[in-house]
Amino acid sequence: MKSVFVSTFPFCRTSQVALDLLVSKGFKVTVNPLGRKMKPNEVAEAAKNFDALVAGTEELTPLIETTNTLKFISRVGVGLDNVPLGLCKEKGISVAYTPDAVSPAVSELALCLIVDAMRKVTYADMEIRRGEWTRPYGERIGGATIGILGFGRIGKRVASHLLGYLPKEILVCDLLDQKEVIQQLNHVSSSIHKLNLSLGKNWNPTEVRQVELEVLLKSSDAITIHVPLTEASKNLINSRTMSLMKPNAVLINTARGGIVNEDDLYHILKENVISAGAMDVFEEEPYKGPLVGLENLILTQHMGSCSNDCREDMEREAAENVVGFFGGGKWEKVV
Repeated sequence: MKSVFVSTFPFCRTSQVALDLLVSKGFKVTVNPLGRKMKPNEVAEAAKNFDALVAGTEELTPLIETTNTLKFISRVGVGLDNVPLGLCKEKGISVAYTPDAVSPAVSELALCLIVDAMRKVTYADMEIRRGEWTRPYGERIGGATIGILGFGRIGKRVASHLLGYLPKEILVCDLLDQKEVIQQLNHVSSSIHKLNLSLGKNWNPTEVRQVELEVLLKSSDAITIHVPLTEASKNLINSRTMSLMKPNAVLINTARGGIVNEDDLYHILKENVISAGAMDVFEEEPYKGPLVGLENLILTQHMGSCSNDCREDMEREAAENVVGFFGGGKWEKVV
């Protein structure tokens, strides 16, 4: 009987589909007993004698360095910055992930946070709770310029969601040439414009175009981040880059902690260099740092993937990858 340790948290909170699948296929499953994100040494100790690991965003290097039994890692999610792929390859450990299941939930949360930060929704909530009522003014997406940093699965979905809000521009910054997708989005924008004309609304169509990072930073009223955490993207958004942004701009990060330098973000927002921000991801989680003292920053709990349907899909696909690997079936290969 093959053994599987589940380090990710939460797992099967609202649906037992993934766990039932593993058990029905004869796997012995042990689930993270801590009720929180495991620390690297905790994962290394708990999972060192297992055949497979179903992992979240826990740092896995200590485990990979010490294990002699692990054969397979199945990531619940798309990011792989916590998995030492080179070391896994050296030790013959295969790695899989669930790249598509997470996109709908993360893209919707990103859009939600753009609206929240621009319209000061969370700030108004805090005011009421302390007995104040200033009715704060904010900005609309309609007529604004929205920047998308990273145009993979999630960034593309964010762009498609934004079209209905009729921004003036959607600016895309990506390492790859995204001309084909941008043409498709501009075609959709033109169709929306024609529909509005037929309804007697002469609103301008949204233009989607690809730009360099500096242009995106200087031109955008809201910037949403959707790049992976790599050596190149570590601290990519820092005091220098944030100082290029408009004073009314908002910054949204639902990608990975470490892309935005948290110390620099604190000072940028404290000094009102930009208007507001929203952070769903942090270098250390759960987060307990100084950003909690800022009223112009929305903080959420790395919950981009946490819709009931997307979590179920991610967990089920991660379990299917385990079954496929050991049973000679299909699995989403990384290494």
